[in-house]
Amino acid sequence: MLRNPIKHCKQCGTPVVYRLPDDGDTKERAICTACHTVHYENPLNVVGTVPHWGDKVLLCKRNIEPRWGKWTLPAGFMELGETTAEGAARETDEEAGAQIEMQDLFTLLNVARVGQVHLFYRARLLSDQFSPGFETIEAQLFAEHEIPWDEIAFRTVKETLERYFSDRRAGRYGFHVVDIA
Repeated sequence: MLRNPIKHCKQCGTPVVYRLPDDGDTKERAICTACHTVHYENPLNVVGTVPHWGDKVLLCKRNIEPRWGKWTLPAGFMELGETTAEGAARETDEEAGAQIEMQDLFTLLNVARVGQVHLFYRARLLSDQFSPGFETIEAQLFAEHEIPWDEIAFRTVKETLERYFSDRRAGRYGFHVVDIA
């Protein structure tokens, strides 16, 4: 079920109807009743990092809704004109003011019920000094046993952190794909 269905054509402003397009498509789409433009609704990409310093990871306490006051990895919506890695680095700078060296893509998490795909990269911190932006109350390093697991903002972050520390204990980092039901 769509959370925010399209109501008006983005081309001409006329109301749309949801039906199968005439081109053989098998999914109902928002179709303009006047100019017949077919509007496709696609998932949003959330990009972020797992910034690490020694045996610790950097978490940010959210200063915005949803989940104000909860802890998260630095992440946010990817912008047009940037790669996933560029977006993840930008979000890390904006939310934590952290200087990083980007590493490999670590997790890809499908959150189909809300139309999102979350991608987290490992990132080596170049300093343990942070300058959080307006979306962050504080940025802090945590060892695995110090993480406030009950205060993690999003399941995608919890899943990523669990895999990060598991891989760290194993001495090698893999690439993980997770479907969040």
